[in-house]
Amino acid sequence: MQVAAAAASMRGTEAAGARPTARRLGRVLVGRRRRAAVLLLALAYAAAMLMLAMGGGEGLGAAGEVEAALRRRAAPAPPGSVYRSRLVFERLLPEMCAFASRPNPLVTSHYKKIGKRWKPCVSKSLTESELPPSNGFLIVEANGGLNQQRISICDAIVVARILNATLVIPAFHLNSVWRDYSKFGDIFDEDHFIKSLRKHVRIVKELPEDISLQFDHNISIIPNMRTKAFSPPSYYLQQVLPKMLELGAVRIAPFSNRLAHSVPSDVQALRCLANYEALRFSVSIRTLAEDLVGRMMKKSSLTGGKYVSVHLRFEEDMVAFSCCTYDGGSEENDAMENARERSWRGKFHRPGRMIDPEANRRNGRCPLTPLEVGMMLRGMGFDNTTSLYVASGKIYKAEKYMTPLRQLFPLLQTKQTLATSEELAQFKGHSSRLAALDYTVCLHSEVFVMTQGSNFPHFLMGHRRYMYGGHAKTIKPDKRKLVQLFDNPNIRWDRFKHHMQDMRRHSETKGFGLRKPQESIYNLPMPDCMCQQAET
Repeated sequence: MQVAAAAASMRGTEAAGARPTARRLGRVLVGRRRRAAVLLLALAYAAAMLMLAMGGGEGLGAAGEVEAALRRRAAPAPPGSVYRSRLVFERLLPEMCAFASRPNPLVTSHYKKIGKRWKPCVSKSLTESELPPSNGFLIVEANGGLNQQRISICDAIVVARILNATLVIPAFHLNSVWRDYSKFGDIFDEDHFIKSLRKHVRIVKELPEDISLQFDHNISIIPNMRTKAFSPPSYYLQQVLPKMLELGAVRIAPFSNRLAHSVPSDVQALRCLANYEALRFSVSIRTLAEDLVGRMMKKSSLTGGKYVSVHLRFEEDMVAFSCCTYDGGSEENDAMENARERSWRGKFHRPGRMIDPEANRRNGRCPLTPLEVGMMLRGMGFDNTTSLYVASGKIYKAEKYMTPLRQLFPLLQTKQTLATSEELAQFKGHSSRLAALDYTVCLHSEVFVMTQGSNFPHFLMGHRRYMYGGHAKTIKPDKRKLVQLFDNPNIRWDRFKHHMQDMRRHSETKGFGLRKPQESIYNLPMPDCMCQQAET
């Protein structure tokens, strides 16, 4: 009995000792399971991130979208990618308003003319002789806005000379964006155009009756020679001339940038004559435009009649076409998408087309807002005594975006503020005629500011060089540098001002320039359209 009791006691002691051991073993196993689960989760996360990096995010559904969003938040956009200019404006506004530049840059010249001065001398490069019999009629259709039409017209004159053809006054293609039904004579002085070029090219207002009858009075029946952009003179002689000699007339539509920049000097001089002398605006445009220039000078009495002109490309179609985003949120995005579809119907959704607003902004491709233009000019030294003329179409959300610019430049004017509604009535709905008014006022400004590359500033820079002895005060901002400055809400005014004044000085040194073979005389008229003259 004692032995049995001892054995039972020993079994109880062993069982009691085994229970803690089992519990310890259970805890170890649970800990291992937890670690395995954590490891599996980590591996799953790593696999998901790898799939995203390799472009497999589309197959991850909602989980993939969450992972992609997390990754975007983890990697902030590079400087200059996002529109934060309003934050910079609000921070710098007190100092910008208090800043006064004495003297105003308009009344001092930072450009010193050295050596010889340039002057127009188109006639020296043109030889006058009796025109040989015409080889036929050239019919072209100029497309685009006002200054793209100018390119077409001037190039058509040169092509007519190369072919020894009679040019029919160009027709204007109705552009889906400009929507202007104006004809040649509504914008330009037809009689002056024909008279100025009569010794070099035959020009008629319409096809003669016998040629028109040959094509049943239907110009569209005339064969359309679809030429490549920037074709050399040899192309027209080899491909177009034989057809003209065969039929008596040829048509080229559209006709924009259809001739190479580099052509023989005698026909290049004809381009100069057409653009700078023969193409002048119609009487109705010229009369009001000259009045606007006079009124602008009177309103610039604080700076001796001198004023700054700005070509502001912030119309809805320009903002939409740029594919840039500002601070309008989803409402703005929807409006821009609708504008793109309305004017370009699917162009921005073609296979392979990538839209990257952040990259567009970093690369300086986004139109400057009026607010950004105002800050830039204030930093460059133009204070609230500066008269500012703004050339533009209908500004996108004008009340929102123009208010800061008017706050910085209270002497701001536009064609709508300088002219009466009665004076502008005849131009209403005609964007090219309104652009001609802007062109003239900008042409006579002391300083011209371009904010977006297009034909308007391109032509103005060249025309101002032609008028002002080879040099023109033009500000062409470095937008890649600007967007980085506008992306820093903590930037100090003195630092911002330093960068802006450096940018202005750099622009002024670029005001003078000689054309290289592949460049345009419409932007650089020297030396093709101008000659050097000793200073007196």
